[in-house]
Amino acid sequence: MLLSQISGPNDIKHLSVDELEPLAAEIRQFLIEKLSITGGHLASNLGVVELTLALHYCYNSPEDKFIFDVGHQAYVHKILTGRMDQFDTLRKYKGLCGFVKRSESEHDVWEAGHSSTSLSAAMGMALARDLKGGSNKVVAVIGDGALTGGMAFEALNHIGHEQKKLMVILNDNEMSIAPNVGAMHNYLSKIRSDKTYLRAKDEVEQLLKKIPAIGGKLAKTAERFKDSLKYMMVPGILFEELGFTYLGPVDGHNLSSLVDSFKQADNVNGPVLVHVLTTKGKGYKPAEADAYKWHGITPYKIESGQVLKAVGNPMYTEVFGKTLIELAEQDERIIAVTPAMPGGSGLIPFAERFPDRMIDVGIAEQHAATMCAALAMEGLKPVYAVYSTFMQRAYDQIVHDICRHNANVIFAIDRAGFVGADGETHQGVYDIAFMRHIPNIVLMMPKDENELRRMMKTALDYDEGPIAYRYPRINGLGVPLDEVLLPIPIGSWEMLREGESTAIIAVGPMVQVAEEAADLLKQNGVKCSVVNARFLKPLDESMLLELARVHNRMIVLEEASEAGSLGSAVLEFYAQHGITGLNIRLMGIPDRFIEHGSIKEQRQEVGLTAESVAAEIQNMRTEHQFGLGKRTLPS
Repeated sequence: MLLSQISGPNDIKHLSVDELEPLAAEIRQFLIEKLSITGGHLASNLGVVELTLALHYCYNSPEDKFIFDVGHQAYVHKILTGRMDQFDTLRKYKGLCGFVKRSESEHDVWEAGHSSTSLSAAMGMALARDLKGGSNKVVAVIGDGALTGGMAFEALNHIGHEQKKLMVILNDNEMSIAPNVGAMHNYLSKIRSDKTYLRAKDEVEQLLKKIPAIGGKLAKTAERFKDSLKYMMVPGILFEELGFTYLGPVDGHNLSSLVDSFKQADNVNGPVLVHVLTTKGKGYKPAEADAYKWHGITPYKIESGQVLKAVGNPMYTEVFGKTLIELAEQDERIIAVTPAMPGGSGLIPFAERFPDRMIDVGIAEQHAATMCAALAMEGLKPVYAVYSTFMQRAYDQIVHDICRHNANVIFAIDRAGFVGADGETHQGVYDIAFMRHIPNIVLMMPKDENELRRMMKTALDYDEGPIAYRYPRINGLGVPLDEVLLPIPIGSWEMLREGESTAIIAVGPMVQVAEEAADLLKQNGVKCSVVNARFLKPLDESMLLELARVHNRMIVLEEASEAGSLGSAVLEFYAQHGITGLNIRLMGIPDRFIEHGSIKEQRQEVGLTAESVAAEIQNMRTEHQFGLGKRTLPS
């Protein structure tokens, strides 16, 4: 067993290239076994086993910098850099992160959970190296899906202009999470499959090798002949036009070819792009057959590939997808838009039902937002289905192109709140804060799946500007679903129970937590009001004024950043109206990033539990200053 002898990257350097092949097989088996228990990103990691081995074989990490785009394909890198014994804790609370993590290892030099950042990071590290007089290698590994992101094109343009020495490895497996779309994907497919080019390229290279190195006109003529043939056989030669030396395509599962290609790249004094062809899910038939399903997987049975899923109520995402079909059957203006997440956003059934009304733009959140603004201006009803964490990337377009134009775009914000094992890069806890201050937008969040359906109807009926509903990555509560959907009056909150002196203002899943806390307090003789603050903007001003008249203690409870979200909005409202003497506590997510674990563990870490809420209210009741302070209410 070779794998048991690997405690760091230097341990593979004494092996021959032939000996790396059985090591690759052992790594694949290790990943298949471990992830059958923990879950995780299986297909992407099985696809880069040989590629990662070749990198560590040829270069010296951490002196040489490996930058993995997104970072969810770095499990092999983690194994080779001394973290194999931690894989039982993968994606668990306080355990091994499912992405590259700088605090885990000196070999993790760049961390990300969003795509298309690696080339910019590589350029920064190459510039820093040269400014400091260093000589280390800089290598960025980017997938063909991530290469569709606009930021990657910006970086390619700059790298080609500056001509810094670095290597870009294009890991081309024809997939991101969903099948790739767009012109870049088609271009790569042409390179990948153009046998005429590949054969001619080999023949020309063989011919040139036979020409003696006599210099002068003959050598220059030969080089021009090679270049002209290259341009003739592959239209565009995009990467070479951008200033890169293009090598490939290379079989990404052939270690000898990979090692040889990296050696060739080292001889180039400038940027090199090595085009590597890999198979996502390589070595495990279920993952090879359905790379989309096995991109991010829950625990499974190795022999059959059967995924082990807990039985429960439908997830909010599923409810969204089914309801959107229902509404689209009634209103042909509805257009679904997704940035490369049709499956994760629950839109595959919609795409099957309405193929002409489903638009997947690829990893291009900014483009999607501006495109939706234009669709809305032309009288359609674009529904921009996007994860909260990915919507961050389109902030400028939301402000400038949607809200400033008051375009009637509908935002379906998935993964709002904690997301569990994906951790801090994917937590959907900032969108309230960065959206509620933008003029013209309406923000909603449901307390259960039926209220989500009603909010979707509310958004469809709303014609006055942008409107958003956000929902979490959890199962619904199992409440009955209305057959006839009625809209909710814009800006209206819901009083769920009336109490004395103390009120809990909650939103989304925290409404259930507030109800549970109220039940705990009731056992001790404390009656609390519970409010479902389902509109984050506009606020229900009349209810806020009424709450201030009959309560002197309030807790604002939300699974979002305390800074700038609902709690801030409530405090701002009372300050603007000159209402004083209220004892208001904010219970949300503190000013720090919350790492991976289960959603339950993440909530416990920051005190978003019924027990914590009840304890906080008891503390407020027993404080010395309780009840002091004159309240001034408007007449």
